[in-house]
Order: sequence, then C-alpha cells, then structure tokens
Amino acid sequence: MFTGSMTALITPMDEEGNVDEAAFQKFVEWQIEEGTEAVIPTGTTGESPTLSHAEHCRVVELCIEVAKGKAPVIAGTGSNSTREAIWLTEHAKTAGADAALIVTPYYNKPTQEGLYQHYKAIAEAVDIPIIIYNIPGRSVIDMSVETMARLARDFDTIVGVKDATNDLTRPLKTRVAIGPGFSQLSGEDATIGAFLGQGGHGCISVTSNVAPNLCSRLHNAWRQNDMETYVEIRDKLLPLHTALFCESSPGPVKYAAELLGKATRRTRLPLTEIADASKRQVEDALRQVALI
Repeated sequence: MFTGSMTALITPMDEEGNVDEAAFQKFVEWQIEEGTEAVIPTGTTGESPTLSHAEHCRVVELCIEVAKGKAPVIAGTGSNSTREAIWLTEHAKTAGADAALIVTPYYNKPTQEGLYQHYKAIAEAVDIPIIIYNIPGRSVIDMSVETMARLARDFDTIVGVKDATNDLTRPLKTRVAIGPGFSQLSGEDATIGAFLGQGGHGCISVTSNVAPNLCSRLHNAWRQNDMETYVEIRDKLLPLHTALFCESSPGPVKYAAELLGKATRRTRLPLTEIADASKRQVEDALRQVALI
C-alpha cells in the first residue's frame, strides 16, 4: 500500500523553456532527504499536458534514476486517449516505475462504463500497480464509488485512488465499498486532516514540493497518534495550502520553489507568471510557515 506524504513533482524549466534535467534530479534528491515517501513525476503539477512524449518519458526516467531503491516512483501516465495511456504506462513499467497514476479521461466525457473500459484496457495491457486519479475539477467527469469498486474487484493491479473530489464523504464510502486495503490518497492538501480521519492513507501533495519535511512530519505524527504535533503542523500549513492555489497550479508552487532556490518560476504557455498580488500571498505564506 502507498501511504503517507507523497509529492506531485514540479518540472523545473531552464531559461530557454526546456526541462532542466539537473535541477529536476537535484529536486528529487532533496524531496527524499526531507522525508517524502513517494515521488510522482509527470502529473498535473509537473505540467504533463505541455510535455512532449520524449520529454515525458525522459522526466520519468530521470526521476527513477534518483529515487529507485529510496522511494517509490509513481509515474503519471494518464491520457484522454486510451491507446496513449497504455503506451505511456508501458514506458513507465519498462523504465522501472513502481506504479502508474492514471487520470480519468478529460474532455471526452466518457460514461461510467467508458471509464471502466478505459482502465480495464490499461490494466490488461500493462502489469503494473495503477492508482486512479479522480479529479472532476479538471476532467469534468467524476468516477463513482461503484465504478471504482468494480475496477478494484476485477483487477488486482488497480490498488488505489488519488481523490481530488474535495468530497470528504468519499474516502469513507470508498473504504466501506472496497475495503481498507485500497490505498486512498488525497489530492487536496487543505483537506488532509479530515481525509485521514475518514479512512484515507496519505496525500499526493502540491505543498510538499516546498514543505516536504513538514508534510512528512504531519503524516508521521498521525501514524504515531501524536495528535498534539499533528494538529500543530496541520494548522501551520493551512496558509501555504491556500496560497499555492491562489492561481492555477503549478504557477504559485513554482514561484515558491524559486524563492527557496529549488527551481525557477518558469511555466509553459498557456500558463503564465503569477500576478504580483499572488506573489505577495505566496511570500507571506512561506514566512508564516518559517520557510523563508
């Protein structure tokens, strides 16, 4: 089971807008040193929609080079094309990834049966643990608990979900429907406290890009039943969770990473540099958390 604090990695860009490979690998090393329990390249936060196929594969490989044997690598391999998702997932397995994070198909708006058939085709084609990424805010569609339970029942390799529904009844409903062995990972940083209390197991986090140690300590405190430390860190992180979503991610978190000297603020179009007011909000939040 995948549990604890996991990072949806940013993809640093150089001055020419290319992937900064050295900065990315250094960033992955730092994440693991700070206590991050799994690393996720080529997800939404990694700007996967604007990476070419070659860049996508290269970023996954760079991450595996650094993390293999130290922390699990869960490669983002989703697409709204089932064939493309299979191809990306095959590459991740061949490269040595420990699992694949596969987003629900966006734009197409498949039915629940279409969602089932999409994941069925991937699971039958590639023997790798699969985490469903359910994010209605970006994909429009919402996989039902019933469809997820059907997939988990029919395919042993479908092992969990990144739940970005922001619906705090979902982890409990999913736990009751599928069982405690199905890994439930929040995709909404600010709800992690309630998510864990409702049966969740961890978080695939944006915030941990810039506060990996604090996020790791939060999850460790929860597991150790150290509620005093848990509550202290949970409350401390809230301004940062809020600030990092003041504009479309990963703009704010990349700006925060630049302030920490970990990457540049550069994103690829159609994302642009965040507004001055947003920069001030991010800076204030980093100060409140004592990161700068």
